Amino acid sequence: MTGRVVVGLSGASGAALGASVVRQLHQMGAEVDLVISAAATRTLQAECGPDEIARLHSLAHLQHDIANIGATIASGSVPVRGMIVAPCSMRSLAAIANALDDNLLTRAAGVQLKERRRLVLLTREAPLTLAHLRNMTAVTEMGAIVMPPVTAFYLNPPKLQDVVDQIAARAIGLLGLTAPDAQEWGG
Repeated sequence: MTGRVVVGLSGASGAALGASVVRQLHQMGAEVDLVISAAATRTLQAECGPDEIARLHSLAHLQHDIANIGATIASGSVPVRGMIVAPCSMRSLAAIANALDDNLLTRAAGVQLKERRRLVLLTREAPLTLAHLRNMTAVTEMGAIVMPPVTAFYLNPPKLQDVVDQIAARAIGLLGLTAPDAQEWGG
């Protein structure tokens, strides 16, 4: 059993990244605790279609309302393998970097940091401002892993979904798990 993993989707473009993370974790048998921001809901519908949220809910073990600060994943006493925020907006990054804990997504991320668990942030923005870079430095110093979704061109991906799945698999790999869509460099 791979355990329990928290997945947060924030409002940045790249909703397919979060969808792939959830799908691959589900295929691995992980229990997924899913938190989707209001902005992510809108982005999911625009980028992945109107049925994507229902599909993600069907794959998740638990779906949490972002306003429910009393959810189980808001407590360090609840054991989880770690958390992936995919995509991670600059707003969510800033809240995590400054321990704002103003919604369940940012609170759950803060819990990972205080409990010294893995927190992987697939940050989505370009170009970056100095504030973005400072927030990335701050969360890295706290123990998070900042992973901009960069394409592994050396794998010669034939289609966009292959790119998305490989990035999601690498994020899952940073939790110490092997995702079904992971590809390795062959040398």
